[in-house]
Amino acid sequence: MKVLALTPGPRFVSPGQRYRIEQWEPLLRAEGVTLTHAPFMENGLGSILYQPGGTFEKVAGVTSAFWRQLGTISKSTHFDLVYIFREAAIIGPAIIERRIASGGTPIVFDFDDAVFLRYRSRANGYLSYLKFPGKTATICRRARHVMTGNRYLADYATRLNDAVTVIPTTIDTEIYRPELRRPRSGAPVTIGWTGSHSTLQHLERLVPALAELARTHPFRLVVVGARAPDVPGAEVVSRRWTAETEVEDLSDIDVGLMPLPDEPWTRGKCGLKALQYMALGIPAIVSPVGVNTEIVAHGKNGLVANSDAAWLEHLKTLMLDSELRHRLGAEARKTVVTRYSARVVAPKVAEIFRQATH
Repeated sequence: MKVLALTPGPRFVSPGQRYRIEQWEPLLRAEGVTLTHAPFMENGLGSILYQPGGTFEKVAGVTSAFWRQLGTISKSTHFDLVYIFREAAIIGPAIIERRIASGGTPIVFDFDDAVFLRYRSRANGYLSYLKFPGKTATICRRARHVMTGNRYLADYATRLNDAVTVIPTTIDTEIYRPELRRPRSGAPVTIGWTGSHSTLQHLERLVPALAELARTHPFRLVVVGARAPDVPGAEVVSRRWTAETEVEDLSDIDVGLMPLPDEPWTRGKCGLKALQYMALGIPAIVSPVGVNTEIVAHGKNGLVANSDAAWLEHLKTLMLDSELRHRLGAEARKTVVTRYSARVVAPKVAEIFRQATH
């Protein structure tokens, strides 16, 4: 089966598509599915788009990318299926998606964020005003099958399409392995967070609790993918995200954080941070938002914090109890291997592709 994969971000960089279609690709190939990728953004545009300044270069780059992506309309007729992750183009209405559907090639639509909501992040700036969240409904209606990253997103999609399947974001458990973690006897406990400048605000909400913790319990805070906030009394380390060092950097932490405010947008999140920690055998503390409480069973494979006081209490507990960290981390790893492993999920995706072409 030949599949044209339309994705918004550059390959091997954007986390949503990296932990979905790009991660599944070798496993889909074993199922007889061959992917041809057509990302909207190439690496040059992806590296400047969400950085300050360079307005002319950004406008020129986005315009050029849009015209290039229009070419996928005619290409789509040479494929058995078109897979669309979130949107074919990061701006404008669903022009490309409607034309592809009208041409007769079946579409499988996949989304892992509440992209049907208008959301303006600090990082996206004016680009947020060029987005058309209403296109999500159009693509849902035109798709032969819709895959969503969690039940909250599926509840939206089922109002528009009868063929909807929850396909969780997954981890390659052959790459994320607990044995990669380095023992550090005598070193302070390392608390870690991974994300980007656009989601750093969620970690910043924990600074008061972390500062209170540092008054009595010395620790190291490692932030991967963004500039770490100042936490009085703590050793703070910022690490630039790269695909090559991501697993190594995460392997350096003892306790993983995934704080989220309870908002319509965040309820659409698919728990990637927690899954990354858990796959490495690292216990995670998460907010009880969206899919987090489906992934993390409090006291069994991680901890759930529903208040600032709970965050402080759980952090203290895990810092002082290495045996508990080990037990929760071992159960967390089992959870990912059995339910959120790419090897478990990719065959289900292949079956959806097959059904969509018949």
